[in-house]
Amino acid sequence: MTNSFAPPAPSIRFDLPNGMSIAADVHGDPSHQPVLFLHGGGQTRHAWGNTAESLAEHGFYTISMDHRGHGESSWAGEGEYRVFHFVEDLQHVIAQLDRKPILVGASLGGIASLLAETAQVESVAKGVILVDVTPRLETDGVDRILGFMRGGTSGFASLDEVADSIAQYLPHRKRPKDLSGLAKNLRRMEDGRYYWHWDPKMLKTWEPNQYTEDDDRELKERLKEVRNLDIPTLLIRGRLSDLVSTETAAEFLEMVPHAEYVDLADAHHMVAGDRNDAFTESVRDFLLRRFTPGDTRNEDRVQRTSQ
Repeated sequence: MTNSFAPPAPSIRFDLPNGMSIAADVHGDPSHQPVLFLHGGGQTRHAWGNTAESLAEHGFYTISMDHRGHGESSWAGEGEYRVFHFVEDLQHVIAQLDRKPILVGASLGGIASLLAETAQVESVAKGVILVDVTPRLETDGVDRILGFMRGGTSGFASLDEVADSIAQYLPHRKRPKDLSGLAKNLRRMEDGRYYWHWDPKMLKTWEPNQYTEDDDRELKERLKEVRNLDIPTLLIRGRLSDLVSTETAAEFLEMVPHAEYVDLADAHHMVAGDRNDAFTESVRDFLLRRFTPGDTRNEDRVQRTSQ
């Protein structure tokens, strides 16, 4: 069991060519196999619960990053929050690692992982774990997330108001008695109000009238390349998800027939938050069966030389 009084994880930053930087927490030995966690839109690197720490205890080096515009990563001054901006950031982060990581991506992080991997002739990752995300998402679920995000742009007077908003959006979750843990996903501004720790300019970028037919066509063309995915792959779906249906999960498994699949009971779209212990067990089982957690630098060098 993780000690709740343990010191915070060490934090690092990845500098990007455009002058921005990506914030991340790390656990474990940097000489071991890296596992890179990418959260969903409107979340932060704290969304993974104890999963990253648990994997480090089993020998992996885990990196939980904030996307641009989220948490302590740089915010794009001109609102550059297209999907491909997140993909480019991920590519630059991977380029700064000693070896290919295993990617664990939820929602936006999963789409960025798929696109980063399939955009290159040579794989950029050793494996990918998709957390309640496939190339085609149910629009009602997407709209519900964006509606929740819009509802918080004016801020909250107290942590109680924040908890009330979350309870309305996630009625299946038990409302926490101690609200202090919410603070790491919030900013308290000079007006005394609490705001989510992400850039509200993202919502303008993601509005339907800002998303052109050309953008949609390009994204769909890129996602067709998912059929070329040939690295170890795991899809973890929340059984109660309104973004990934049984139909869209089946569609993905037809596109990537070697992929493994976990349909996690009693979990909605926020799988890691709803069933963190079961989620962690599923991820850990897959990784320990398919990968060596220790120092694999020499192995990677041999593979890259022979390609």
